[in-house]
Amino acid sequence: METLRLILRYLHLIAFAMLLGGAIMQYLTGVLRINQTMWGGSIGMLVTGVLLAAPFERDPPPDYAKITVKAVIAVLIFVAILVVRKKETVGKGHFLGIVGMTLLNAAIAVFWR
Repeated sequence: METLRLILRYLHLIAFAMLLGGAIMQYLTGVLRINQTMWGGSIGMLVTGVLLAAPFERDPPPDYAKITVKAVIAVLIFVAILVVRKKETVGKGHFLGIVGMTLLNAAIAVFWR
């Protein structure tokens, strides 16, 4: 089970890199819109995050408050991308909100102990 959990964590990190990398790339082009990399990354983060929250046997036990906060932010990111993914351009505030929530989710994963 530990191997499965580590594989899921690895896939979760790849999805994060897709989401953040796609957003940075899109921002540098000057045209703010949702690209396929961001869309795939948001789906990947959500799916692997849910699977990582499964009750694997581990020591210490999972922090359910942290998992809940990260899940809420992941759903907000997914919805924020979903509602504008078909548009040619996205508002700067909306786009930067997606990037900010992505970075916040990563910060919670790293710093919340």
